[in-house]
Order: sequence, then C-alpha cells, then structure tokens
Amino acid sequence: MDAKISPDQGSNVSGIGLASLLALSLSTAALILDWLGNRLPWHTDSLTMPFLLCAVGAAAAGNWVIPLLQALKTGQIIREDGPQAHLRKAGTPTMGGVFFIPVGVIIACILSNFAQDVVAVSGLTLSYGLIGWIDDWQILRRKSNKGISPKMKLALQIIFAACFCLWMMLNRDFSITNIALPWVSFSLPLGLMFWPLAGFVLVAESNATNLTDGIDGLAGGTVAIAIFALGAVIAPTSPDLMIFCAAVSGSCLGFLAHNRNPARVFMGDTGSLALGGALAAVALLTNSLVALFILSGIFFVETLSVMAQVSYYKATKGPDGKGKRLFKMAPLHHHLELTGWSELQVVTVFYIIAAILATICLTIIKF
Repeated sequence: MDAKISPDQGSNVSGIGLASLLALSLSTAALILDWLGNRLPWHTDSLTMPFLLCAVGAAAAGNWVIPLLQALKTGQIIREDGPQAHLRKAGTPTMGGVFFIPVGVIIACILSNFAQDVVAVSGLTLSYGLIGWIDDWQILRRKSNKGISPKMKLALQIIFAACFCLWMMLNRDFSITNIALPWVSFSLPLGLMFWPLAGFVLVAESNATNLTDGIDGLAGGTVAIAIFALGAVIAPTSPDLMIFCAAVSGSCLGFLAHNRNPARVFMGDTGSLALGGALAAVALLTNSLVALFILSGIFFVETLSVMAQVSYYKATKGPDGKGKRLFKMAPLHHHLELTGWSELQVVTVFYIIAAILATICLTIIKF
C-alpha cells in the first residue's frame, strides 16, 4: 500500500461496509460449520443461533446504553502524542464493554443451561471486565490517560487468574496439564508447570487484546473472528463452550454496529480485558492453547511491537535520558497510521489477517 495515501482517501470501503462484510462472512461461516457438524442452525446448541441472537441483542443494547454513557459524560481522553486524526474523537463515550460483554455472557449461560464450564468462563470474563471498568472509571475521574497503576492492574489480573486456575484444579483431572499437539499423536506433559503457564496465558492474552484496542472496530472485529474460530475448533468436544464462543463473537459484532468507523462508542478496558480473558479461559479449559496461539497472532504481534519499542528506547538511551524509537508509535497499528495508513486500511488488513489465521487454525486442528 502507498504510505502517502491520505487518511481521508486511504480506503474504498466505509466503516459500515466493512462491518457488514464481516457480519455476512461470519454468519455464512456459522451456517456452513453447523451444516458440516450436523447441527441445526436454529437450535441453541449451534454456532448460528447464539451468534445471531447476541449480535442483535448487543446492537439493541447499545442503542439504549450509549445515550446513557453520553449523559454520564464518559468521554474518552485522547493522547496528544498519538495520531492527530484521533484528537477529533475526544469526548466519544468509552466503557462500551458494559453493555456488549454482559449480553454475550448472559445469553451464553441461558442457552447452555448454565453449564458449569460456561459459568466459570463467564465469571472470569466478567472479573477481567471489572478490572477494566475500574481502570476506565479512574481515567475518567482523573481526566487523564492514567487509570489505576500498572502494578495494581497486574495484581488484580493475577488474583483472578489464580482463582480460575484453582477452580480448574478442583474440577479437572490431571490430564488437563498435558498440552495437546495437533500435528503429532502425543501430548506435552507439563505437570505442575502447567499452572504458572495457565496464569501467564490469562494475564498475557487479556493485556494483548487490550493493546489491540486503539482504532475504531479493530479489537471488536479481530476478537469476533478469533473467538468464533476457537468455538468452531472446540465444537466436537466442548459444545457448551462452543455456545459461549459463538455468543461472545456475536456480541462483538453487535458492538461493531456502534464502534465501526466512525465510532459512536469505544469498548475501553472494560471490554478489551474481558475479551482477552474469555479467549484464554476457553482455550485453557479445552486444551486448545496451540489454537489460541495461532488465532492470537495479531494480538501477539501488537504486544511484541510494544515490547520492542520499550526495549529499544531503553537500550539507546543517551546521557540526556532520551532514547531512539524503533517505531513511530507503538502498538503497531498506530505506527501504520503515522506512516500514512488510514484507520480503515489498518482495520481491513488486520481483519484479513485474522481471517487467514482462523482458516489456518481450522484447517490444521479441526480438519
């Protein structure tokens, strides 16, 4: 792509067009996968029904909640050192996770008849959403980009991750500590080392998803694709959690009805931390860490870009205390913006990459 394309001319597709294309693609995929899995799409134990029900429910909930967020003056604080085009977004309501996350969780619990695994994953999802809500609220209260301290946020994430791991210890046999490898006929036995890995996956995935939330429709769409594909992978062995994945994916799509470019609302940490926690929790319970790693490719690269930026800056710091930047700005999506890409260009390319990763995952692991 030509880096000189202006932000206003960078894409031939509109925000609503891109979101509509994603909705059509995921709906079609749900119908096809249900057909291949001998599931009736109008039944609750399918991919299609939870997906569509939550998409409509989240979109409808947004119509009621967004005006309330505006009335409460929950306008986003925009970083002045970021892309200048983002400054016009100042005042757009944040905390959108408060309406679309509960829609997915509640409908998933109802459709799965409150299956134990779904309730547990829902609890972890809402717990991480609570951490995000506290952070978002502190940002709004202080009218700055700084919410709760990084140490406090990390501590809360670790505490909730430990609680979830403890629940797994009490409700799963020791075989859960064997990581299934899709290309070979044996599993990788981790033993007690599985539990610190599980905690790390929960914390790392939630933070990686959080870093990806920075452009209209980016996190919502990429997570919708990733968790939908994860649901398709685990469908034969974990139908209840398949329902949960389909429901959360549908809720993300319903959120995009309001978050696609130009966004009427942002998900905030309330949504992004919850989504990352949901992905990790499902993968851990279903022994799908390899699938999670593939599907989280975008989130992984976004995180690496931040780590590389910080490390390079510290390594090149001179006597004046200033270092050099590896990227114009991290995470990667902001670097692409500052090199001339429009928001819609970035989102379109990331959606395509997410779809490719989902296809690879389904091909390698499911089929």
